[in-house]
Amino acid sequence: MGTVHENSGRGPSYTVSCEDYVNAVEFSPFSSGTPASLLAYGGNQYVVIGTCIFPEEDVDIEGVEFTVLRAFHHEVRVDALAWSPESHLDRVPHIRFCTAAADRRLRLLTSDLQDKHEVKIMEGHTSYINHLVFEPTEGKQIASVSDDHTCRVWDIDGNENTTLRLRSPGISVCWHPEEVFKLMVAEKRGTIRFYDLVTQQAILSLDCGQAPLMSADWCLTNTIKVGAVAGNDWLIWDITRSSYPQEKRSAHIDKARQFKWSRANEKLFATTGCPGMISSQLLIHHLGHPQPVMIGSAAVGSGLSWHRTLPLCVIGGDRKLCFWMTEM
Repeated sequence: MGTVHENSGRGPSYTVSCEDYVNAVEFSPFSSGTPASLLAYGGNQYVVIGTCIFPEEDVDIEGVEFTVLRAFHHEVRVDALAWSPESHLDRVPHIRFCTAAADRRLRLLTSDLQDKHEVKIMEGHTSYINHLVFEPTEGKQIASVSDDHTCRVWDIDGNENTTLRLRSPGISVCWHPEEVFKLMVAEKRGTIRFYDLVTQQAILSLDCGQAPLMSADWCLTNTIKVGAVAGNDWLIWDITRSSYPQEKRSAHIDKARQFKWSRANEKLFATTGCPGMISSQLLIHHLGHPQPVMIGSAAVGSGLSWHRTLPLCVIGGDRKLCFWMTEM
């Protein structure tokens, strides 16, 4: 169990203490087969897998109940994490996730949380890997984007099956929730393209009208919506209407860093600012509200992930995880 504190106001709703600086954190977007949610976080040479339950899900607990399932040694710093839909805890536990690391490699980790533990290394990227994602229906493929101007699609045996050449660094990648052959790739120069993986051709493209694009996300509960941050602004598209943003608003005094849609409510999204000297700003926005519905502040933040069913998000920090619950 991590230590738990509860705060109100602009500080986090809940925090969990960690051993070291948290560089990446990710809730599993898939059901664990139990009431608890799977959560992975990582940093310099380590990854921790655990489960969380919140008072909003279980009235008998006071704060977040975080249980460490397993800590893994990781040769280098973890920069990004992705969960496989094959991960579950019911009957015989099966955990599978993938990391992107500072040495430009992906590592696919598979574990039964007992004795079986396998690491597969995938090499091919020639520069920093910015983001990765599993194909969400079966989890048999992984897509990754990098500063090397490519999006690469791998199978879980470690083979690189597809390379999409980009015109600038690849920043974010998202897979369509049902259509296995549709991939969204966001580029630093401000372009977001949707690819058909069968033909390897772009079928649609969106334009920020500004650069650099720092983060983009596809709203998987309503796939006509795409959001991004570029400069100080957040931008939202309705892909059926125009290649230019339908809404755009300045949000952060410093540059915006990340954009993530809530998985529980298609009208909620979160943005973070670039870590300042003292703290990072987390803003939670509700479509239709001119101002953020919540402003959070955390000492240095990295990573941003939403809970699968609650309007709650997490960011990592210096030896802690910070969770914010949004009142709906």
